[in-house]
Amino acid sequence: MEDIKNEFKVKGEELVEKVKQLYHEGNIRRIIIKDDEGKVYLEIPVTLGLVGVLLAPTLAALGAIAAMVAHLKVEVIKTEEPVKPEETGKKE
Repeated sequence: MEDIKNEFKVKGEELVEKVKQLYHEGNIRRIIIKDDEGKVYLEIPVTLGLVGVLLAPTLAALGAIAAMVAHLKVEVIKTEEPVKPEETGKKE
Protein backbone atom coordinates (compact mmCIF):
# COMPACT_ATOMS: atom_id res chain seq x y z
CA MET A 1 0.00 0.00 0.00
CA GLU A 2 1.11 3.51 -0.77
CA ASP A 3 0.57 6.63 1.30
CA ILE A 4 -1.19 9.60 -0.27
CA LYS A 5 -0.58 13.10 1.10
CA ASN A 6 -3.08 15.92 0.72
CA GLU A 7 -2.74 19.39 2.14
CA PHE A 8 -5.51 21.89 2.83
CA LYS A 9 -5.29 25.53 3.86
CA VAL A 10 -7.88 26.50 6.46
CA LYS A 11 -8.63 29.51 8.59
CA GLY A 12 -8.27 29.05 12.34
CA GLU A 13 -12.01 29.01 12.96
CA GLU A 14 -12.51 26.27 10.32
CA LEU A 15 -9.91 23.90 11.77
CA VAL A 16 -12.08 21.85 14.14
CA GLU A 17 -14.81 21.28 11.54
CA LYS A 18 -12.27 20.24 8.90
CA VAL A 19 -10.64 17.72 11.24
CA LYS A 20 -14.06 16.29 12.23
CA GLN A 21 -14.86 15.90 8.53
CA LEU A 22 -11.55 14.12 7.90
CA TYR A 23 -12.11 11.70 10.82
CA HIS A 24 -15.33 10.55 9.20
CA GLU A 25 -13.83 10.04 5.73
CA GLY A 26 -11.84 6.96 6.67
CA ASN A 27 -8.54 5.63 5.21
CA ILE A 28 -6.68 8.34 7.13
CA ARG A 29 -3.53 7.39 9.04
CA ARG A 30 -2.32 10.77 10.27
CA ILE A 31 -3.38 14.42 10.40
CA ILE A 32 -0.69 17.07 10.80
CA ILE A 33 -1.56 20.66 11.73
CA LYS A 34 1.05 23.26 10.58
CA ASP A 35 1.31 26.99 10.16
CA ASP A 36 2.12 28.74 6.86
CA GLU A 37 5.84 28.45 7.56
CA GLY A 38 5.66 24.68 8.10
CA LYS A 39 5.94 24.66 11.90
CA VAL A 40 4.07 21.59 13.21
CA TYR A 41 1.62 22.36 16.00
CA LEU A 42 -0.07 18.98 16.35
CA GLU A 43 0.30 15.55 14.81
CA ILE A 44 -2.68 13.25 15.26
CA PRO A 45 -2.38 9.53 14.55
CA VAL A 46 -5.81 8.34 13.48
CA THR A 47 -6.80 4.81 14.36
CA LEU A 48 -10.07 2.95 14.26
CA GLY A 49 -10.27 3.15 18.05
CA LEU A 50 -9.98 6.95 18.15
CA VAL A 51 -13.56 7.89 18.97
CA GLY A 52 -15.47 9.55 21.74
CA VAL A 53 -13.17 9.70 24.76
CA LEU A 54 -10.00 10.37 22.76
CA LEU A 55 -11.62 12.63 20.20
CA ALA A 56 -12.86 15.23 22.70
CA PRO A 57 -9.42 16.27 24.09
CA THR A 58 -8.01 16.34 20.56
CA LEU A 59 -10.75 18.71 19.42
CA ALA A 60 -10.17 20.90 22.49
CA ALA A 61 -6.47 21.14 21.59
CA LEU A 62 -7.40 22.01 18.00
CA GLY A 63 -9.67 24.77 19.27
CA ALA A 64 -6.82 26.25 21.29
CA ILE A 65 -4.49 26.15 18.28
CA ALA A 66 -7.15 27.71 16.06
CA ALA A 67 -7.51 30.59 18.52
CA MET A 68 -3.76 31.31 18.34
CA VAL A 69 -3.13 31.04 14.59
CA ALA A 70 -5.14 32.70 11.81
CA HIS A 71 -4.09 30.51 8.86
CA LEU A 72 -3.18 26.85 9.08
CA LYS A 73 -2.32 23.95 6.81
CA VAL A 74 -3.81 20.53 7.42
CA GLU A 75 -1.74 17.70 5.95
CA VAL A 76 -3.62 14.43 5.63
CA ILE A 77 -1.83 11.13 5.08
CA LYS A 78 -4.11 8.42 3.71
CA THR A 79 -3.49 4.84 2.78
CA GLU A 80 -4.40 3.89 -0.72
CA GLU A 81 -6.64 0.88 -0.62
CA PRO A 82 -5.81 -1.73 -3.22
CA VAL A 83 -8.45 -1.96 -5.95
CA LYS A 84 -10.41 -5.18 -5.75
CA PRO A 85 -10.59 -7.30 -8.95
CA GLU A 86 -14.41 -7.12 -9.03
CA GLU A 87 -14.19 -3.29 -9.09
CA THR A 88 -12.00 -3.25 -12.19
CA GLY A 89 -13.96 -5.91 -14.07
CA LYS A 90 -10.86 -8.09 -14.37
CA LYS A 91 -10.54 -11.63 -13.13
CA GLU A 92 -7.46 -12.81 -11.27
